[in-house]
Amino acid sequence: METRRLRMLVELSRLGSMRAVADMLATTTSTVSQQIAALADEMGTALTEPHGRLVRLTPAGRRLAEHAVTILSAVETARHDLAPGAEPNGTLRVAGFATAIRAHLLPIVTALTTSHPRLRVLVREHEPAEALRLLAEDATDLVLTYDYNLAPAAEDPVVNTTALWTARWGLGVPARAGIREGTTLEVFAQLAGQDWIVNSRNTADETVIRTLASMAGFTPRITHQADSLDLVQGMITAGLGVGLLPLGTVTFPAVRFLPLTAPDVELRAYAVARHGRLDWPPLALVTDLLARRSGRSATGQHPGRPAGPDTEEPRRMP
Repeated sequence: METRRLRMLVELSRLGSMRAVADMLATTTSTVSQQIAALADEMGTALTEPHGRLVRLTPAGRRLAEHAVTILSAVETARHDLAPGAEPNGTLRVAGFATAIRAHLLPIVTALTTSHPRLRVLVREHEPAEALRLLAEDATDLVLTYDYNLAPAAEDPVVNTTALWTARWGLGVPARAGIREGTTLEVFAQLAGQDWIVNSRNTADETVIRTLASMAGFTPRITHQADSLDLVQGMITAGLGVGLLPLGTVTFPAVRFLPLTAPDVELRAYAVARHGRLDWPPLALVTDLLARRSGRSATGQHPGRPAGPDTEEPRRMP
């Protein structure tokens, strides 16, 4: 049902003549007559009847004109709500990894309850591959994801990516292991015989480990998986292996943190949305607030461009 035809019907009920409707809408009387007739065909009932040299609305026509006023008002309201620059309202669906949600999104959501009470944010915790799949299925509006500088995410032409923050990572080893500090490859070379612990829900850190191990001249033995960094440290304490940890981690007494430099290991966080959606006020607002919180400008940057510092870890804590 075309809103243009409904508007002509409303004006006909108000003005009483097709010529007056045509003059008001800057069209022809013939066009108005054709559009009203097409609307009658859609509805399956007569909307007008002869009245002298003019026409008048039938009871069905008058009733539809009443509905049309409500429909056109709702359409206009929706247009204002969705227009760029409109007051953000409605429901925004966000999927992302735990640290991004906990440390960056939740403070924004709390502030929005006061600044934009008509905006509701629905939150789902997912690792990048899961969250990006939801975005592709249009089951979420905004994704908070990450990659590593040594395991960059593939460019996707159908999404807009805004760089947020970065975080340096190092290596957690048993404190009693006696591993000497050095460059990343020197540290890795000392661990050629160790078991390695990787993320159970994302392969990015495993890619980093395999890349660095290859550069150090060996193939790592990936044996354990864990999503919680506390559990990773517990496994290291139990002597089950070694694994990546974010810089600034408060380590367990039996765990030693080794910085990785030359090459550095750096996690990079992003806000991702489908192209053409960032002019929707709720999405534009939250993306901008995330970028500002990270010291960035929400300009839609390609993965690989660094952002401001952050020491948060990306895995779900218990």
